[in-house]
Amino acid sequence: MKKTKLKICGLFRPTDIEYVNEVRPDYAGFILTPGFRRSISREQAMRFRQKLNGNIPAVGVFVDAPCEEVVNYLKEDIIQMAQLHGRETEEDILYIKAAAGKPVLKAVKVQDRSDVEAWLGSAADYLVFDGGTGSGKAFDWRLLADISRDYFLAGGLNAGNLEEALALQPYAVDLSSGVETGGVKDRAKMQTVAEMVRNHVPTGPCCL
Repeated sequence: MKKTKLKICGLFRPTDIEYVNEVRPDYAGFILTPGFRRSISREQAMRFRQKLNGNIPAVGVFVDAPCEEVVNYLKEDIIQMAQLHGRETEEDILYIKAAAGKPVLKAVKVQDRSDVEAWLGSAADYLVFDGGTGSGKAFDWRLLADISRDYFLAGGLNAGNLEEALALQPYAVDLSSGVETGGVKDRAKMQTVAEMVRNHVPTGPCCL
């Protein structure tokens, strides 16, 4: 049985990259659409990618960005995966995958079961089930019962509910505000969740 992976998102300070290199999550996330508190510029993303451990894929988070912009980031290897967190369509996903040849994640805001089912047949490499765009709030995880494909679980995750999240056996858990104190990444919190993920032992089929 596969162990759940860890993504730490919303890195926006050079210090955050130092923490990530120490903690070694499976993925590191950069918010590349302007207007969000943790957004970074293209130039910052390039510098961060250079400092980031080469074995940690960088995931670029985009909200309704032009497809060509996403493709360019991927082709230039500033990021290794793209996460689409807006109103992107299945056609957008297919285009970006074909043009860049790299993995695409599609974030889905989950309010009811129909939101989940609507995307299960998507060509996205992974779905990211979330309570909203960086809302920091968990949704009703019972809505994910019997999901037949790998997904990232996001939204309101922290050390207090992480064990419950891991019991769902998602492909990956995705944390941002849950590893922050005072709005910035907290090295100790990052270490704690990384240890929790690594030490978690899957125990057969999950039940919700």
